Amino acid sequence: MAFSRKPAKSAKFNPDDISFKNPELLKRFLTPEGKLLPGRRTGLTAKLQRKLTREVKRARAVGYLYFRNQDA
Repeated sequence: MAFSRKPAKSAKFNPDDISFKNPELLKRFLTPEGKLLPGRRTGLTAKLQRKLTREVKRARAVGYLYFRNQDA
């Protein structure tokens, strides 16, 4: 069974903007609990999904993003 790829939720951004210094953009790819959304849900290519994962981990390490949202 093949998944149909939905258009990216945030197709209105430049892939070069994916950076740990841009937490507002990164939050668009997280669930309310703080988990990363899967690539089939975000619509990103595999390369961009890997970059997103790397940058979210960096943002968490320096404190720009939370590791886990306790409120959700």
